[in-house]
Amino acid sequence: MAPVPNQNDSSQKVLDVVSAVYLARAELAPVMYEGMLANGVAAGGQLTTTTEVENYPGFPDSVGGSELMDKMRAQSVRFGTDIRTETIAKVDLSSRPFKLWPQFAEEEPPILAKTVVLATGASAKRMHLPGEETYWQNGISACAVCDGALPIFRDKPLAVVGGGDSACEEATYLAKYASRVYVLVRRDELRASGIMQKRLLNHPKCTVLFNTIATEAKGDGELLNAIRTKSTKDGEEKDLQVNGLFYAIGHIPATSIVKGQLDLDEDGYVKTKPGTSQTSVHGVFAAGDVQDKVYRQAVTSAGTGCIAGLEAERLLAAEEAE
Repeated sequence: MAPVPNQNDSSQKVLDVVSAVYLARAELAPVMYEGMLANGVAAGGQLTTTTEVENYPGFPDSVGGSELMDKMRAQSVRFGTDIRTETIAKVDLSSRPFKLWPQFAEEEPPILAKTVVLATGASAKRMHLPGEETYWQNGISACAVCDGALPIFRDKPLAVVGGGDSACEEATYLAKYASRVYVLVRRDELRASGIMQKRLLNHPKCTVLFNTIATEAKGDGELLNAIRTKSTKDGEEKDLQVNGLFYAIGHIPATSIVKGQLDLDEDGYVKTKPGTSQTSVHGVFAAGDVQDKVYRQAVTSAGTGCIAGLEAERLLAAEEAE
């Protein structure tokens, strides 16, 4: 693969650690911009805010989220990935080579790239309740599948905030482990589909609290043990004794940088061609939560990162052979 002639000589820019591993092993010298507190989280994304990961293959005794990302980072470096702790602030995907500008360097000459793997992720919507920062990942989470089976939640009363399909799914999933699951719904009805409502309302371990919102997270300074609730009808406030609070109020994909340049769905996620990581722009691939609003798991993100890396490699190889 011939590099793009440029004063910032570089043949491609890769924004995903798994893609970087594949491209580096293919000796394509990928460059990865890991971001600098992009989306309000450290390089490595949402996993860096997770204390224990129990469902990633190869770690039977679980692994810390930050530790897992550090291992992935080191693996990509081992094969020659050039990692830069910078955030890409602006891109021009109108023609190849694509143009990229790091944050604070928007007036400088652009970095040129033959291919781009976009893996900017998504961030869970949070309520920012009083006490939330104290108990985030110590009783408060935004992923039941990721955290619901942890020891601090097993056989304990838990609460879910939300009224859509995601909230119903989270609640019924948590019911496998919890002693009781309360679902806090702001309105007097659920927004979820009929089948999801039926499953939730008929579940023996789930209780829906309509016209109820959470107003404060409480605990002993280390772990959550209650949430303050308020009625949206009469304003009555009381404490609900729960050891876990799960947000199911949606995610925000980090796609503002490509808005108007790539096809996005109604929720702002990057559209990819079925069975591929190819976006609406030839040579731009998307992996992970930036294009996945259904599963949002570390292992599925790694899988799509693999796909994006392989597809980028094949594209460059085919073009070089022409």
